[in-house]
Amino acid sequence: MKVDRLSQPGDGLVNEDLALSGRYHALVIDGATAEPGAETGCVHDVRWLVARLGTALDRILVERPAEDLRAVLRAAIESVRDAHSGTCDLGNPCGPTATVAILRERDGFADYLVLSDSAVVLERLEGTVEAVIDDRIDRLLHLSWQEVRPLRNAPGGFWVAGSDPAAADQARTGTVELSRLRRAALLTDGAYRLVERYGWTWHQLLDVAELDGPAAVVHETRRAELRTAPGHFAGKHHDDATVVFCRFETTAAPLTRPTHEVTK
Repeated sequence: MKVDRLSQPGDGLVNEDLALSGRYHALVIDGATAEPGAETGCVHDVRWLVARLGTALDRILVERPAEDLRAVLRAAIESVRDAHSGTCDLGNPCGPTATVAILRERDGFADYLVLSDSAVVLERLEGTVEAVIDDRIDRLLHLSWQEVRPLRNAPGGFWVAGSDPAAADQARTGTVELSRLRRAALLTDGAYRLVERYGWTWHQLLDVAELDGPAAVVHETRRAELRTAPGHFAGKHHDDATVVFCRFETTAAPLTRPTHEVTK
């Protein structure tokens, strides 16, 4: 698995996304900004959680290369929980949280995990594309902050990585034979809005990532955002955007020219 990655901040002064990769795995984490004026009960900010969680996941994926990915995520959340259990109110529903997406190569297979609205996009040799996204939070966009708060990490609501290890059990997971995969991408929602909002296809996004690199995907995202008036979509005008592109050693030839026209 050959990996190329990039993470770029959006409107904020800091980047609350994170991308990490090793010889046999890649992951992205997207920190969730707290509600305006919310008391988090935590002395740490979102970046602290993202960095701690990413470091723990990276380590555990190396140390336990065959373990179920839900168990890997549970162990990482437990590690982060232990790191601030003595200083913070871990029961506060406004505490720092994050989305997680993982792709791991193992014994001829590719395992994936998605918790909340980051994405793993898989293209098979025959050209079909599967986008794995946990969309439970999207079903709550019509609710106010106050209405969403008690639904975080609760039955009937949505699940994120924070202080509750049980959230790991709610992640979407799966396994695909490596021999059937051509390429894949892990993306935070600030990057895959090209598809979600701006009419791109997953094939187009993967083509640009392969031919010109993840930076080109983020560049096209920013171009699309600049052509759109602020407030046209819910959420930040320019969100943190992270792209991890993975290519697999298969019999398929590398892409040499665009197979889809991209609007410039």
